[in-house]
Amino acid sequence: MDPVEVAAAPDAGPGPAWQNKCPWGAPNTTSISCSLADVMSEQLAKELQLEEETAAFPEVVAVTEGPFISGENVDTSSDLMLAQMLQMEFDREYDAQLRREEKKFNGDSKVSISFENYRKVHPYDSDSSEDEVDWQDTRHDPYRADKPTTTPRKGFIGKGKDITTKHDEVVCGRKNTARMENFAPEFQVGDGIGMDLKLSNQVFNALKQHAYSEERRSARLHEKKEHSTAEKAVDPKTRLLLYKMVNAGMLETITGCISTGKESVVFHAYGGSATEDKVIPPECAIKVFKTTLNEFKNRDKYIKDDYRFKDRFSKLNPRKIIRMWAEKEMHNLTRMQNAGIPCPQVVNLKKHILVMSFIGQDQVPAPKLKDVTLSSEDMKKAYYQVLQMMQQLYKECNLVHADLSEYNMLWHDGKVWLIDVSQSVEPTHPHGLQFLFRDCRNVSQFFQKGGVAEALNERELFNAVSGLNITAENEVDFQEEIETLEKMNEDHVQNQGKKLLMFSSDGDPPIHSE
Repeated sequence: MDPVEVAAAPDAGPGPAWQNKCPWGAPNTTSISCSLADVMSEQLAKELQLEEETAAFPEVVAVTEGPFISGENVDTSSDLMLAQMLQMEFDREYDAQLRREEKKFNGDSKVSISFENYRKVHPYDSDSSEDEVDWQDTRHDPYRADKPTTTPRKGFIGKGKDITTKHDEVVCGRKNTARMENFAPEFQVGDGIGMDLKLSNQVFNALKQHAYSEERRSARLHEKKEHSTAEKAVDPKTRLLLYKMVNAGMLETITGCISTGKESVVFHAYGGSATEDKVIPPECAIKVFKTTLNEFKNRDKYIKDDYRFKDRFSKLNPRKIIRMWAEKEMHNLTRMQNAGIPCPQVVNLKKHILVMSFIGQDQVPAPKLKDVTLSSEDMKKAYYQVLQMMQQLYKECNLVHADLSEYNMLWHDGKVWLIDVSQSVEPTHPHGLQFLFRDCRNVSQFFQKGGVAEALNERELFNAVSGLNITAENEVDFQEEIETLEKMNEDHVQNQGKKLLMFSSDGDPPIHSE
């Protein structure tokens, strides 16, 4: 078949629509006739590019340019002029491309990123006038006063009568004002340069010393806050120790703070599962000793002369003192518990954290003896119980409470409980008898005010507890005899190297050999 007939076959005769289209035929395209000069015209290409950019980014303002620079209207005989023209054209195209990239990158975001710093601002094509200055493009701040000029090495400026040395009062004052900017950021110095402030050397040195002192004080306060226990709060190390106790099963949960004092913070906790060697009570009291010595500065006098801790005492390490303080209370409570004195039961000691049994019920601590209202019979009963506990503490436990008062005695289950025995010392302590006399005075005054007629005075109570028969008509002579006994004991320690017992096993007064 002739190819002309095949090509003309679709036009012959009516038929279905699908028969009128040949799948192998060439598509019918409408071609636009244009001349070769139009195709090669750069002006036409530029117009087509602008139309495409306007259609793609209608919001972007097209770069307004003048007529295309060609050799017809500009003298192109100079190579410098040609280079400038090419660079200008390149910068314009580059800026237009940056605008398109910026628009595409930001989109509809409320926070836009500007590519303005990457633009090519050509000096020959700047639209801004010489008077307009963009302060973002310069490092000079117009609102900041100029710093004082430095004095040259020769030490003076000017000649003749106008000479100004480096020791000039005005020059030194302005320099000192500028040097205040080197102070710590938290030290507010203000805009002294802008006000042309002139500080003398004496004032500047005082301010400098004060700024350094404030900086050191701020650092100390921050360190104490991070590395010490505060009221109703614990430091990270203490918190980690408490977490370990809970994870180990010793404690079930820690409910909160129940008491604060000058030396410790007490928390309530529910006991965990018991072990083979330890019986954990249902409710526990966690005593966290404060790691700062600010509130209890005379702590060392209770521990440095105690022969149990004398060799381990170091005043230069506060944390070791705190651990020894907690260990001392544990040993004192153990002695009291073995003697049958009502006191908290020791559960565990970990560094400066002492876990004891809780004196109270359902998270409610037992009231202190000063806060509870007792009948006359209960007050009398409490007095004789305290008298018996003081005698047991002195003779059986070989201890003196050293801070016994109605603040350190609890009333629970119809009897008195002793707490806070960390400062307790032995009677052979250089000030042990003075501590005992102070305890007797506190106890005697409290119960006498409470209406107990049988309450002994402080001197009679001292002889009844210690077993010493000190006879003195007044309190001054009584304390002098106590100091004499303590001095004899201290001399014996220095001469013989061992303690002289202030009491015998049967309770009789000691016999001092001369």
